[in-house]
Amino acid sequence: MPTLTANAPAKVVNVGSLGQVPVDFDDVELTRGYDGVTAYRRAKLALAAWSFDLAEELAGRGVTVNCLHPATLMDTQMVRDHGAPPRSTVREGGEATLRLILHEEGTGGFFDGQRPARAHPDAYDPEVRRRLRALTFGSARTGKAPTHEQTNCR
Repeated sequence: MPTLTANAPAKVVNVGSLGQVPVDFDDVELTRGYDGVTAYRRAKLALAAWSFDLAEELAGRGVTVNCLHPATLMDTQMVRDHGAPPRSTVREGGEATLRLILHEEGTGGFFDGQRPARAHPDAYDPEVRRRLRALTFGSARTGKAPTHEQTNCR
């Protein structure tokens, strides 16, 4: 953070996805049946939530933070490997990303291509965000995910 704030104005643009799904805090590591698509979608929800947290943390310090779904099913290897027909080009996704980098769009937003949009409702939920922070920082300190009891305050 010190480097970002020392070089303000600065921007953080996180490349996410509209394909977000809620995190199952009882099985964050998908031990009851790993599925790569579910893991990807949960990670994209976590990224959006973290983007909003970071935007709040850096508010008023000259750093804007936004999250972006650049384009739907871009013609990438990941999309082709999944067997989905591409619905947009990498160029379209790149243009949306570059626009968010180069133009002032405020902070703490979520974008679908070049339009303001909404992330999954859980990304805005303070309790979900708190639990995701606990998971993230607990994992960074210990090298393993915290237990359900460590992240649950209910």
